[in-house]
Amino acid sequence: MKILILHRVPYFKIEYHRGISHDRHDVTYFGTDQALATLPPHLRCERVSRPGLGSAFEEARDWLAHRPRDFDRVISVSEYELLDAALLREYLGVPGAPADQVALARDKVLMKQAVEEAGLRVPRFLALPRFLDLDGRVPWNGRTVLKPHRGASSEDVLVFDTPRQAAAAVTGGRTGIPGLDAGSGLADFEVEEFVPGPIRHFDGLVQDGEVLVLSGSEYVGTCLKYAQGGPLGSFQLTLSEEERAWVSRALAAVRIQDGSFHLEAIAHRGELVFLEVGNRVGGADVVATVELATGVHLPSYELRALLGERVTGTIPEPPADRRLYGWFVCPGHHLAGQEFQGLDGTAAFRDDPAVVAWNELPPGSPLPDHITYQSGETVLAGIVAGDTPEGGRRWIADLFASLSVRTRPAARTTSEQVPA
Repeated sequence: MKILILHRVPYFKIEYHRGISHDRHDVTYFGTDQALATLPPHLRCERVSRPGLGSAFEEARDWLAHRPRDFDRVISVSEYELLDAALLREYLGVPGAPADQVALARDKVLMKQAVEEAGLRVPRFLALPRFLDLDGRVPWNGRTVLKPHRGASSEDVLVFDTPRQAAAAVTGGRTGIPGLDAGSGLADFEVEEFVPGPIRHFDGLVQDGEVLVLSGSEYVGTCLKYAQGGPLGSFQLTLSEEERAWVSRALAAVRIQDGSFHLEAIAHRGELVFLEVGNRVGGADVVATVELATGVHLPSYELRALLGERVTGTIPEPPADRRLYGWFVCPGHHLAGQEFQGLDGTAAFRDDPAVVAWNELPPGSPLPDHITYQSGETVLAGIVAGDTPEGGRRWIADLFASLSVRTRPAARTTSEQVPA
């Protein structure tokens, strides 16, 4: 096959060679110079650089207009370029999920409408323009969430005490989100009721609508608090048949039929409330922890499914050691402009036999100026094993309560300690 990959996620996070034979297939990676630099130097492939000023679809279309090519598959595994890949498939007449199907797993309003129509509970929600028309007089009271339709990593997500406060902040240009405060981009946001409860994520693989691999975990912390500078982790659960059936119904509602998925839900008063879903692997060390627990490297099997290969019957048996795994990550983006100097309160955890991986930023490293879950950019990232969900979550919570981060300004030598 001739395969075009819209390349954005660093290669080491996907390891494309594990799912695509680069000797059998002609593979072209299309991405910015920064993305292409993550490719192994001796990988048999074609590398095509794009400026990165427009969308991947627009720049690929312009490239192909000047150098017409045929492809059998167009693939993206990036949250931000799934829709670009779908648009490009339609433009080129290449098989694969169409744009309207992909949009269901990208647009938070569309996905909640579809899930609600399938009979599953979702937070009550409204597109922001409609919410503003109602001036905060909505069918819920209390805490209210403002978020982008197609955002990720909880960027530009805000929580207000009441719907009226949310409406006043938007109309008064006081959200702190530049475009929104300037009066543009209203149609890119939605508002929903805040549903309290632990947040769980379900990760796995689906082909032809059948869930072949499924792992469930519960967060320690939240993605929103991580965006604000707090640590985040999760630890795997033992799933019931009811939860497995719920996941299948949610995926069917948003028409995720092939590939990996990352589905989030709130455990509220004994039931799951749908939060959002992506047709891609989860971030941080989700891929690694799923592989440790199941023996399945999700990106590899996703790529095979996207190439049209039959995955059913090829899934390996789970490891004999049926332990549960969790990941943890401590950010540094909220300390941008500082140099990392080290961690305090972590010695007992670092040397614990339960630790599977511990990746700490080298002292003197500059801290990132953007939200990232990548080891090598975050202050700390790692994986821990345990025998019970309760014990694993407690281990991660105790780590977060104990650790603190030492930094110093990049141009100064005096250090200061900042709570994690």
